[in-house]
Amino acid sequence: MTEKELIAACTKQNRKAQQWLFDQYSPTMNGTLKRYLKRTEDREDVLVEAFFKVLTNIEQFKGNGSFEGWIRRIVINEALMFLRKKHNFNMTVEIDDVDVPWRSKVQAELEAQDILDLLEKLPTGYRTIFNLYVLEGYKHREIAELLDISINTSKSQLILAKKRMQEMLEKVNYPGIPSKEQSG
Repeated sequence: MTEKELIAACTKQNRKAQQWLFDQYSPTMNGTLKRYLKRTEDREDVLVEAFFKVLTNIEQFKGNGSFEGWIRRIVINEALMFLRKKHNFNMTVEIDDVDVPWRSKVQAELEAQDILDLLEKLPTGYRTIFNLYVLEGYKHREIAELLDISINTSKSQLILAKKRMQEMLEKVNYPGIPSKEQSG
């Protein structure tokens, strides 16, 4: 079944097509949710809610861009709505003009699982903003609008997330990361 045929069948509420769509895309979307939500139960709830929205709004997909990208945006928006209900992103400290070196080669060298493991250890605000900015490619203005925070809060949360990740990497002597003693 082609993607167009799948979308057409789901638009007609074909249950088999809907199940196939869920089975096809839910593992990838669950992986995306792991970067935002720690608890399996929360991820399952958000995933079901997101796919409900996908299936009830599938006629809104106009074929501009990838279908998977369209689904991912819905999944991320559902995760963010869930997080906004549970966490106050404004209860963070804003910092200005702090330069925390973040070595882009370090990011490239980190294994995917290492990144996921580090992200799980970050506080919700840091993790969410890091995901949106670094992994999803959102701009600080977009993040601020999505989370109803200031642009400076988004920027400071990203800086603090990178700093915290750097500290965690130094603590475990991750290859390619000099410890404070070595770099100081």
